[in-house]
Amino acid sequence: MQRLQAFKYELKPDGAQQRLMRRYAGSYRFVYNKALALQQANHAAGETFIGYVAMAKHLTAWRNGTETPWLKDAPVHPLQHALKDLDKAYKNFFANGLRASRPSGKFSNNWKKAKAKVQKIHTKIANARRDFLHKATTTISQNHAVVFVEELQVWNMSQSAAGTAENPGTNVAAKSGLNKAILDQGWGEFRRQLDYKTVWNGGMLFTVPPQYTSQTCPCCGHVSADNRQTQACFACVACGYENHADVVGAVNVLERGHRLLACGDGALRLSMKQKPAEVSQLSG
Repeated sequence: MQRLQAFKYELKPDGAQQRLMRRYAGSYRFVYNKALALQQANHAAGETFIGYVAMAKHLTAWRNGTETPWLKDAPVHPLQHALKDLDKAYKNFFANGLRASRPSGKFSNNWKKAKAKVQKIHTKIANARRDFLHKATTTISQNHAVVFVEELQVWNMSQSAAGTAENPGTNVAAKSGLNKAILDQGWGEFRRQLDYKTVWNGGMLFTVPPQYTSQTCPCCGHVSADNRQTQACFACVACGYENHADVVGAVNVLERGHRLLACGDGALRLSMKQKPAEVSQLSG
């Protein structure tokens, strides 16, 4: 089995290397802003947009000219990427009805400080989520030889419900909150990590259909939406069985997983044809 694993290393440049990197970054900013000013002046004069190829010729002239000869001290590839980034920003601005913001120049120092604070907070949140997911998936994969999960389509579940101007969506605010919660918890990343870690540790991961897992009574098999009176509470209207809805869902996922191993996916497809509010006796 081929095992692919990534490693991250922190760069720790010394003083001379840091100064050199700052010089290169300054050259990048200079080329970006100079090209932006040239595009704006060209637009004000009624001329057409300057593409990347034509702008690259200006870069060559700037590097070989007498006004900015220090640009030759920086590698040419980062400077070319500055022109590519500007070109992409303009194309995004003019695409799809000007939905993106115009490539702008300098921002105030307070704006930069506020942006840095917000980015730092989001970085901490992402690191905490990643750490939790890695620890949780590692613990599960190391302590369980067989794992069953619901086959959730996270991408479809987190799509916007806003609709269009002709066909506006309904319950947009509630759906937006649900989408944010799904993405914040990292369901897709959890499944991805659990998938490869179970293989690394010699285990197996199986997916089962998610239909009615939170509406099916694990005691008598009664399936009904009325079994879920609230988001957290499960109370079977047929036999009176009560438990937390998440526990009930987990028990049903486990039962379907055992059925999958014993009888194959044909048994699962057959059981999914039953309609809500029907009563059936589940095995076990």
